Amino acid sequence: MSLPILSLLIFFPVLGAVILLGTGKENGKKIKIMALVISLLEFVLTLPLWFAFDKTTHHMQFVERHSWISLFNIEYYLGLDGISILFILLSTLITILCVLVSWHSIQTKIKEFFVCLLLLEGAMIGVFCALDFFLFYIFWEAMLIPMFLLIGVWGGPNRIYAATKFFLYTLVGSLLMLVGIITLYMQGGDTFDILALAEQSYPLKLQLMLFWAFFAAFAVKVPMWPVHTWLPDAHTEAPAAGSVVLAAILIKMGAYGFLRFSMPILPEATAAMMIPMIILSLIAIVYGGLICLAQTDLKRLIAYSSVSHMGFVTLGLFSLNTQSVEGGILQMINHGVITGALFLAIGMVYERTHTRLISDYGGLATRMPVFASFFLLFTLASIGLPGTNGFIGEFLILLGSFMTRPWAALIAASGLIIGAWYMLWLYQRIFFNPVNPRWDSIKRLDRREITIFLPMVILIFWIGLFPNHMLSYMHVSVAHLLEQVTGNPAGIANGVQFGLDAAALPLSH
Repeated sequence: MSLPILSLLIFFPVLGAVILLGTGKENGKKIKIMALVISLLEFVLTLPLWFAFDKTTHHMQFVERHSWISLFNIEYYLGLDGISILFILLSTLITILCVLVSWHSIQTKIKEFFVCLLLLEGAMIGVFCALDFFLFYIFWEAMLIPMFLLIGVWGGPNRIYAATKFFLYTLVGSLLMLVGIITLYMQGGDTFDILALAEQSYPLKLQLMLFWAFFAAFAVKVPMWPVHTWLPDAHTEAPAAGSVVLAAILIKMGAYGFLRFSMPILPEATAAMMIPMIILSLIAIVYGGLICLAQTDLKRLIAYSSVSHMGFVTLGLFSLNTQSVEGGILQMINHGVITGALFLAIGMVYERTHTRLISDYGGLATRMPVFASFFLLFTLASIGLPGTNGFIGEFLILLGSFMTRPWAALIAASGLIIGAWYMLWLYQRIFFNPVNPRWDSIKRLDRREITIFLPMVILIFWIGLFPNHMLSYMHVSVAHLLEQVTGNPAGIANGVQFGLDAAALPLSH
């Protein structure tokens, strides 16, 4: 009998959280060390997935399947393909960095903080592994509670407002998704099996209704315009670790939901809603970028930049061809690395200055030169400098969208210019404006903080210079997904290339 590696990945951090609960509150250092060891072991457990994964098949791997609630055909059903495996690895890496960045900044309820962080990790991994809709929904909702607590207990002055807004936005969308799941269960042969439901065919009217039910949950999570307003508040008030995990993992789950559920299960609705989804993505790209120029708060600026960057992701996914979809998935990983790194950096400087106002800074390049160098790299990756991971993701998205809808690619390209504008302007104000005397004796980065940045630096250059290594994991899975949606493994790009209208391509399974 093979080792249930996915179950181990889900429940090991949960077990670690339970062990932490039994640890005395008086020994904060011991709690931090235990949390770090648990998160490191969790990352080590993911490495066999990476090396044993078969890139030549789209079928789910490391499958675990057991009957759970037989009366309703609910199963404990887990598995990974070339898309979800990437997010498992990112989740476990980010959790380690969140533990490290919270080492000194969390001074109250230390045990409870790390318990929430480990519970959140287990729920996130469950979302990416679940192949039963009922099980997926449990993990999806389970993420809400620890994230709500991270913001509401350890956040800033307006933490209760931000946490409540985050909870309500996500909960309302999730309830509409639950209605869609129940409808699919009744229409798809009384099963919650996600793969089996994708093999069924449904009337277009039903597909459109279900598409919007899922849209309510996934668009809020991305977040897409105009349901994005919870994100800046949540980011601004969350502790550094909360902002990092929110930016790097949680907002990717909305785009992952479109990939895993909306597109393969509702292919005709996906094709019918292609243009509206592209338009919403373009609005997010331009609006998110322009509003960054008006921000005075460090965290709010990076939060609104996430709206713009995730607009590129949804543009790629709904352009429905190999280049755009692979670029969209890769950019989800890239955004997790780059924006996660930026929030880590902001957390470190806030720990020293206790201010997020951009106008309070200035001249940090002379006071913290190593920090300035790291921040410059993250800034250049964010604006898509060739050689960094941000470039290759955006390039594939623009290439794929141009092959499908050239006008969309041209509008999206303006977002790159706006992005360079606000990020370089931000860098100038923090590091090259006149020195603020308040920071004359500011502490430079220590070894722990440099260690936190190093994995991000490695990923920025590794993905940027050798993108095919990561793309190779998703090739077959993306081809299968596009065949499910369009009837063509290459998606609609081939239709455009040969002079056919995209809408004329077959949409059957």
